[in-house]
Amino acid sequence: MISSSCLARTLIPAMAFLSCLRPESWDPCTEVVPNITYQCMEVNLYKIPENLPISTENLDLSFNSLRHLGSHNFSRFPELRVLDLSRCGIQIIEDDTYQGLNHLSTLILTGNPVQHLDLRTFSGLSSLQKLVAVEINLNSLEDLPIGHLKTLKELNVAHNFIHSFKLPEYFSNLSNLEYMDLSNNQIHNIYHKDLQVLYQIPFHNLSLDLSLNKIDFIEPGAFKDIRLQKLVLRSNFDSMDVMKACMQSLAGLEVYELVLGEFKNERQLNEFDKSALEGLCNLTIENFRIALWDEFSLDDIGVFHCLENVSAVSLVNLYVDHLERIPKEFRWKSLELIDCKFEQFPTLTLSSLERFVFTANKVTNTFGELELPSLEFLDLSRNGLSFRSCCSSRDFGTERLKHLDLSFNDIISMSSNFVGLEQLEHLDFQDSTLKQANAFSIFLSLTKLRYLDLSNTNTHVIFKGIFRGLFNLEVLKMAGNSFQGNSLPNILTDLGNLTFLDLSNCQLEKIVPTALNSLRKLQVLNMSYNKLLSFDLSPYENLSSLQVVDVSFNRIVTLQIQERYHLPSKLTLLNVTQNDFACACEHQTSLQWIKDHRQLLVGVERMLCATPVDMKGLPVLSFRNTTCQVSKTIISVSVLMVLMVSLVVVLVYKFYFHLMLLAGCKRYGRGECTYDAFVIYSSHDEDWVRNELVKNLEEGVPPFRLCLHYRDFIPGVAISANIIQEGFHKSRKVIVVVSKNFIQSRWCIFEYEIAQTWQFLSTCSGIIFIILQKVEKSLLRQQVELYRLLNRNTYLEWEDNALGQHIFWRRLRKALLAGKPQNPEGTPEAENTPLEATSGM
Repeated sequence: MISSSCLARTLIPAMAFLSCLRPESWDPCTEVVPNITYQCMEVNLYKIPENLPISTENLDLSFNSLRHLGSHNFSRFPELRVLDLSRCGIQIIEDDTYQGLNHLSTLILTGNPVQHLDLRTFSGLSSLQKLVAVEINLNSLEDLPIGHLKTLKELNVAHNFIHSFKLPEYFSNLSNLEYMDLSNNQIHNIYHKDLQVLYQIPFHNLSLDLSLNKIDFIEPGAFKDIRLQKLVLRSNFDSMDVMKACMQSLAGLEVYELVLGEFKNERQLNEFDKSALEGLCNLTIENFRIALWDEFSLDDIGVFHCLENVSAVSLVNLYVDHLERIPKEFRWKSLELIDCKFEQFPTLTLSSLERFVFTANKVTNTFGELELPSLEFLDLSRNGLSFRSCCSSRDFGTERLKHLDLSFNDIISMSSNFVGLEQLEHLDFQDSTLKQANAFSIFLSLTKLRYLDLSNTNTHVIFKGIFRGLFNLEVLKMAGNSFQGNSLPNILTDLGNLTFLDLSNCQLEKIVPTALNSLRKLQVLNMSYNKLLSFDLSPYENLSSLQVVDVSFNRIVTLQIQERYHLPSKLTLLNVTQNDFACACEHQTSLQWIKDHRQLLVGVERMLCATPVDMKGLPVLSFRNTTCQVSKTIISVSVLMVLMVSLVVVLVYKFYFHLMLLAGCKRYGRGECTYDAFVIYSSHDEDWVRNELVKNLEEGVPPFRLCLHYRDFIPGVAISANIIQEGFHKSRKVIVVVSKNFIQSRWCIFEYEIAQTWQFLSTCSGIIFIILQKVEKSLLRQQVELYRLLNRNTYLEWEDNALGQHIFWRRLRKALLAGKPQNPEGTPEAENTPLEATSGM
């Protein structure tokens, strides 16, 4: 058993070590903006981290287990502007917890089960403008000690248990309050006394959201003479009768914007009764909005008879089949019909309407003509509409149009050059299919146009006058289109006031050097997602206003840098990431320029080499110029040495066996020869060699000793080494048996060539040629040297008759005896046998 004292000595140091491993010591927070913004969301913190800099301004501590916030808990972060404590399980907030946060403007406490809020809970927040206290178990506005927060502009106490709309007296101190969200609480009744503070200190800019409170009763006159910026009542009423009574009780209210309706997942009313809106006749309303009401019908336009004097009406996500003709006496200036399930495009004739938004309705028919003489703003986007003829003032019934949005529709045929629409300043065709856009200068009359979006319109630019006349254009978006020859031509000459140009994803492979010369006011240029192979900066030198250039996601291998080139003085961002840079010495100037201007380049650390193979995937910044600084002299000498070494290697390789033979001659030159002759022959002629040559020479008188590869070569030694060392070095003569098989054998020819060298090096040696069979001259001429040698020298020819063979053997023995050493008695062996001289051909 381990003693208790010994166990204690073991555990205490271990516990001390583990106590040091606090979450804070692991630095769990993510630095979003150095020394300014830190995200510590869901990292199991149980206390405020201590290792953050004092300069921290934005701190996200949401989804941790803080539970208890002590006094002066954040005093070491005096520069805090935004503090998010959402869902940290906070139950206790002591007095003066936020003391010292004089600059804090936003405090978020969402989803904390706070047990109690003391009077000094929010003390020290002298600059707080936004307080989010959603879902903190708040039972009453009286329990929220914020009367001293005089700078507060936004208060969100949604999703609590507030049962009374009574505004506490301290609200009279919140003179800057602009928005209060009381949605999804338990407010059922609203009385006149609840709003007394609004009579004492009028909040002319206050907006109230009371949505998702089940309101049963509003005391008549409770809102009389009260002015609000906005009032939202969505999913508040269980029945049309309750809604009708509450609308009547709002009599006397003056509100800039009133929002009624329901939420998608919080439907309370099964049907809509137009009488529910009759109470609106007693309100003063500037803007009116209805959202998400089933069975809302506009078959009878009388439903809006109380709204004829409002300025703006917005209908959102309603089931409306069609819109009846609006009476001419209506004074609406703005009408929005958004996602209202129209079956056909509505026909409108309203002289006062200046703004019409008809979007996301997915109508099934083509565009119908409008009669809106005062219209200046028209948004028909996201409807899938087709336009058979576009665009002129006759289509929209107005000549005052300044804003036209036809984006995200179907096919638009450009058959008119905007006759009568010369006042246009904003024109958007994004993601609609344009037809005949290249037929003529369709924008010629739009001299006041400032914004033009032709992105993804399937436009293939061929006509160079497509942008003619757009002298005041400031923004041009051409992304997702294409140009003839995948080249940007001189089509922008009239766009001298252009500040923003988007040519991304246009399949561009090159830019005409003068294409951008006229864009002296250009500030942003986007040419990303194209196919540019190089990027020349020189054409941009005169664009003095240029600030941002994006050529990312191209195929750029190098930046073309010209001598004496100067960047535009205002250029601050250049994005050339995601390209195919070649990190080779031939592009050394470009790579050095990248290093020198790294502060200008966006994501320079993400610029990677594509070639050569050894640099692929490495950062461009890792390229070292020192590898390219070798002098020309060293390079020349190195090349010369390489050439010389290569030549020596080739010569050694070619004459290797000849050199071996030379070395052997020096080694064996003074010794006696073992063999009288080394026989070179084709393996196909081996029978003749065995049965005739060997038998007659080695068994004859005098006997001769022959070197034969099948008998005398040493096993385990290379054939070439055996040929030289056993064959040539130990033999006085060489017998070459010439036949068709010999000439066609590479080994035989090799042995013959070595024999020639051997004959040259050895003064006493000689080559005896035996023509075993007639060889055609054409075949013999394939070996030029052999053919010449046979023509210049005497050789022996094998005969099939007895007389011829007798002469053959006598001549061969005589040739072999020449130079043979004398026997021990001093008498040449040749004297024993009379021989005739060899005869040449």
